[in-house]
Amino acid sequence: MKLTLSWLKDHLETDASLAEIVERLTSIGLEVEHVDDRASLAPFVIAKVLTAVQHPDADRLRVLTVDTGDGKPPVQVVCGAPNARAGLIGAFAAPGTYIPGIDVTLTVGKIRGVESHGMMCSERELELSEEHDGIIDLPADAPVGTSFAAYAHLDDPLIEINLTPNRPDATSVHGIARDLAASGLGTLKSSPIEPIPGKGETPVKVTIEAPELCPGFALRLVRGVKNGPSPKWLQQRLLAIGLRPISALVDITNYVTFDRGRPLHVFDAAKVTGNLAVRRARDGEKVLSLDGREYTLTPEMCVIADQDGIESIAGIMGGEHSGCDQNTTDVLIESALWDPITTARTGRTLGIITDARYRFERGVDPEMMIPGVELATKLVLDFCGGTPAQTEVVGYAGHQPKIVSFPLSEVKRLTGIEVPRSTSLDILARLGFRPEGTGDVVNVAVPSWRPDVDGKADLVEEVMRIHGVDNIAPQPLGSHDAVNARILTVLQIRTRAAKRALAVRGMMEAVTWSFIPAKHAELFGGGQQALKLANPIAADMSDMRPSLLPGLIAAAQRNADRGIGDVALFEVSGTYEGDGADQQRRVAAGVRRGTAKLEGSGRHWAGNAGAVGVFDAKADAIAALEACGAPVERLQIEAGGPAWYHPGRSGTIKLGPKVILGTFGEFHPKTLEGLDVSGPLCGFEVFIDTVPEPKAKPTRTKPRLDLSAFQAVKRDFAFVVDKAVEAGTLVRAALAADRKLISGVSVFDVFEGAALGAAKKSIAIEVSIQPVEKTLTDEDFEALAKRIVDNVGKQTGGVLRGIAG
Repeated sequence: MKLTLSWLKDHLETDASLAEIVERLTSIGLEVEHVDDRASLAPFVIAKVLTAVQHPDADRLRVLTVDTGDGKPPVQVVCGAPNARAGLIGAFAAPGTYIPGIDVTLTVGKIRGVESHGMMCSERELELSEEHDGIIDLPADAPVGTSFAAYAHLDDPLIEINLTPNRPDATSVHGIARDLAASGLGTLKSSPIEPIPGKGETPVKVTIEAPELCPGFALRLVRGVKNGPSPKWLQQRLLAIGLRPISALVDITNYVTFDRGRPLHVFDAAKVTGNLAVRRARDGEKVLSLDGREYTLTPEMCVIADQDGIESIAGIMGGEHSGCDQNTTDVLIESALWDPITTARTGRTLGIITDARYRFERGVDPEMMIPGVELATKLVLDFCGGTPAQTEVVGYAGHQPKIVSFPLSEVKRLTGIEVPRSTSLDILARLGFRPEGTGDVVNVAVPSWRPDVDGKADLVEEVMRIHGVDNIAPQPLGSHDAVNARILTVLQIRTRAAKRALAVRGMMEAVTWSFIPAKHAELFGGGQQALKLANPIAADMSDMRPSLLPGLIAAAQRNADRGIGDVALFEVSGTYEGDGADQQRRVAAGVRRGTAKLEGSGRHWAGNAGAVGVFDAKADAIAALEACGAPVERLQIEAGGPAWYHPGRSGTIKLGPKVILGTFGEFHPKTLEGLDVSGPLCGFEVFIDTVPEPKAKPTRTKPRLDLSAFQAVKRDFAFVVDKAVEAGTLVRAALAADRKLISGVSVFDVFEGAALGAAKKSIAIEVSIQPVEKTLTDEDFEALAKRIVDNVGKQTGGVLRGIAG
């Protein structure tokens, strides 16, 4: 929202300086984004042409001597303007002056061999209008030597305010002045808009076929107007805020839009056929608008139409067919109320941004609908003449103010500031609210220009922004009980830890879409209705992802398509099992493609690396779980996983029989075919929000008492078992033989051969034995070895093949 200081003072009686006004606007919630004090026009002075003679070498140039009023000898200026003559008084720019209209800084130069020491300027060169056929021609009494900007009232500072969407009342100069007056920075000039009597009825009638889109419509005919340029002061105000003056009728609508926040539209009555109807557009209906573009409309959009078709896109832009021009003699002034949501949706769909849309989609003051027509009629009569008819008003039933119950104690509760009851009520009254009641709870009638105020919290905000948020005393942040007090949540800590662990393993982090195609969702256990988007941004982004793997696999394939086939990607993010907050999971997932193993990939002098497989995915999954604090020594690995993995090359990580912490494996060929990807691919997913939270640690570090002073010993055992026996089962059986002495068990060899027999294999394990109470004797070792052999035999059916160590 832009406005000039003089425009503001049309509505606000104040002696405050520009700096005070800017500071107050920001303090009451109308943040000032930029202030232009118009210093760029300061160098231009009023000067008088003393002589004007023909240039010796150019027919269209004249050599002028110019008195700049500074008491120095006249300067010589070469000028090509057709109206340059002796005695003309205009705007002069000396060398070194920046000319904004042509983006040039003047220097002393020669034009066809004649030196020129400055420039007599046109209006376009000073960005006052598009006029450039001649230089500025001022009245004979214009004071030579004084500032042209001050004389022409162009030294008016420009203020730009960054409005928030909840302040539709501040989209007008009058509304901003009302806020400043309420803050005590002056007095609001609230002169009422007097109705203009009309002669006879407006012959064009209006029918509202879609009242849900148009709660009210006012139309007025003015006959016998003469449409020409608008007054200079009006053009200057529009130019100052970045609008191009067009004609008096159009400039009036723009002026009322910014002055009162009341968008209007004018129709050339001679171009309107029959009566007007406010209706929904028909599917595929087209309109050529004032911006010269043709738009195709839908039934969700509202239009104003006559018997021949659409004349305006409601609340956004008029049609070119019925636009006013220099030949307009009868004009229809329209002021209507439009549904904010429909206006916003239409503008967004068509890609049209206008000042009218900006206001209607936020909500305009319904009580300004009829006064807006009256104000526009007065300006039309003042600038263009004519005879007005009576105003035709359809559909408007008057404004019913919202009543909000307001406990005054909420001010202290929500802000921490004690504001006296009388002060709170006075602030609301100055802002146009009508509080009624004598107790702590009062009923407040909300003014028509504040559709954003709905509840008591909104009223607290109104009181506080006028009372002054700068009255809130600064309070130091409370210190933590300990320096190392935890700030992040457990899930945040695990997310960081998992990312770091997977990055250390040579994987690169990816960020994929939360939306995936329905076909991909179905491959990974999704596809149910609860995961489908009501309004997807694209056809191939129709479902919320049930897994991170489809996006990662697609990303790996895109890299492969570009010649980078060996990639390892991971992501730690959310997946969805339904539309409830409790059906979202935090997952760490990763994929490896080609030969992207941890130990290296691609070509090597010792031979190419092998393709990635199930054990690479398993190692990644275990690393992520370990980083998240999962008790890896108690994890159970079961063969097989979800359907998207290869059934014989996948696994499920469990903590006990019911808690599933993750899955891993090589992907099923049908899954790869469904995703349209190729190449060796393995991956994993671990559910980091399922990992049990660690037990609370003592606040002070205590010395470890379980460190042994005795030498650790290692023994190797080899067992012959059935091929179906898993190595993990054998490891757990060995560990269970004596959990006090056995500190670890690891597999170091698996052997199959004819000497072992059909369907048999040998699994060799290394058992780490840590004495804690005494040095073990040979008898102790033999007893422990016997327990290990017995335990493995009972649980796996394994037969001891040999012991070493």
